[in-house]
Amino acid sequence: MPSNQELSPQHAALSTQYSTSPTGEQFPLPTPQDEAAEIARLESLVAAHRAQGHEIVVVLGVGFVGAVMAGIVADSVVKEAPSTQHSALSPQHSALSPPPGQPGKFVIGCQRPSPRSYWKIPLLNKGIAPVEAEDPEVAPMIARCVLEKKTLTATYTYEALSMADVIVVDVQCDYFKETLGDCRKGHADIAALEESLKVIGEKIQPHCLVLIETTVPPGTTEYVAYPILKKAFERRFPEVNSKLKTKNSKLTPEPLLAHSYERVMPGREYVASIRDFWRVCSGINEPAKEKVVKFLSEILNVEKFPLTVLDRPVESETCKIVENSYRATILAFLNEWSLFAERNGVDIIKVIKAIKVRPTHSNMIFPGPGVGGYCLPKDGGLGVWSYHTLMGFDDDIFKITPLAIDINDTRALHAAELVRDALRNMGKIVAASRIAILGASYREDVGDTRYSGSEIVVRKLTEMGGEIVIHDPYVKQWLELEKQDDYPAPGHSWSRFFRNQDKLKDSRIEQNLPSTLKGVDAIVLAVRHEAYLALDPDAMIAMTGRPVAVIDCFGILNDDHIRRYFELGCEVKGLGRGHVKRIKDTVKLKK
Repeated sequence: MPSNQELSPQHAALSTQYSTSPTGEQFPLPTPQDEAAEIARLESLVAAHRAQGHEIVVVLGVGFVGAVMAGIVADSVVKEAPSTQHSALSPQHSALSPPPGQPGKFVIGCQRPSPRSYWKIPLLNKGIAPVEAEDPEVAPMIARCVLEKKTLTATYTYEALSMADVIVVDVQCDYFKETLGDCRKGHADIAALEESLKVIGEKIQPHCLVLIETTVPPGTTEYVAYPILKKAFERRFPEVNSKLKTKNSKLTPEPLLAHSYERVMPGREYVASIRDFWRVCSGINEPAKEKVVKFLSEILNVEKFPLTVLDRPVESETCKIVENSYRATILAFLNEWSLFAERNGVDIIKVIKAIKVRPTHSNMIFPGPGVGGYCLPKDGGLGVWSYHTLMGFDDDIFKITPLAIDINDTRALHAAELVRDALRNMGKIVAASRIAILGASYREDVGDTRYSGSEIVVRKLTEMGGEIVIHDPYVKQWLELEKQDDYPAPGHSWSRFFRNQDKLKDSRIEQNLPSTLKGVDAIVLAVRHEAYLALDPDAMIAMTGRPVAVIDCFGILNDDHIRRYFELGCEVKGLGRGHVKRIKDTVKLKK
């Protein structure tokens, strides 16, 4: 995100460029003249909503979380009686308060006008969600708020920040890994967040609550965000810093800064994972804490899912990192037992099912070919980086957390080895084989490909010379492959860890399974999509036209399926499926 000084000049420089949506629709980037009209539009809308007693909320960043969060806030209605609902609102609010059951917020989604992301703004303003979601609530909610309730709009101008009573910051904070399998050689990439905070500090009014919703390194709110906003306030209000203070002198306004992380889960309950789920929050001071509790209580279902209010933002930030690191560690732990199972004739899937009968272990899950999604592969790294960088400790207290990340990042390399070994048992090599990957997303029945284990499988097999075809019923575009030069950001693609990756830019996701499988030498069952769970071996081999190597990465095949594949002349291997050889031997004996 550009700094405050860059906001106007950048528009002139980009005025002849376009921003292209994932569907290929092009939108011209705005000019300085466009921005003047845009500011006037927002001022008119804000004035009208203030007259109705609406709180003005700006959601900064309308990506995977921000777009849905903006819709949830815009779709919320007044819960309490008018006499108490706006007791803590800013002085700018009208005395008029909406009655219970009516909207109480007007939301402005804000996204910078870059070629990569500006397209989200015109789409949102048409009532179209800028994110693909399996949740049937998302699209109707966005359309309803924009077109019917008119409680949601989108903009690219940061002047919207000066109109806000609350700003929800959903600017991406990533962890950049310099090598694959050693997360210690990496760093938190918080530059975009820092630049956003600088702009916020220069624009907002002192009464505005700044709520950081982004997952950040512990200490970011107190050690990074607070100093930025505090210094900006001191520059903007120099008279209060004068040494010539009188009884009537005003104190330097303290930023109202808070942190509350989301626990969003892509899938069919995307909205519910934000609105109808437990939240943790904290504030930099008591007024900020009170205001964030009030704001979240007005937009979330806190009646059924109460807030947990912590004393300091560093506690809230640590809570998110520990929560995700715990889960990542359990998955990494199962990786070594998966390998044990493969080498000792054990089916790890049956073992896990047997253990899950015990209620205390009912949440044990198999890691598959990797641990994807946006949080688990990186969040522990944010904590390790923060300990050394923001907090200044030199000792090395972290052993398990970074190791878990490294194990999870490289697990998919073993899946590629199983493909190699299965093909070798059939007298073939990867470099002369056509390999079908069934499943591109990071988890079952969603279309989210961020840090998918399947990506590492594809990249490693491509490096080994294999020809890859990909099928996924939920994914339309695999941006990590097709736009790997600049997605997720220039220089951040996992292609940098492998050779011979350029041809993956031509990858396309197939929706037709028979055409995908025709003539392949190997099938990799990479994701537990519902559509793959009951695939019949005879039907699969009819589609391929010949016996193939079948690699089960996620415990998809039952014993009958495995046996039938062997009877059809196929080779079968699987992550954690050490019992496969026993089944193969019984088939040989029958022959």
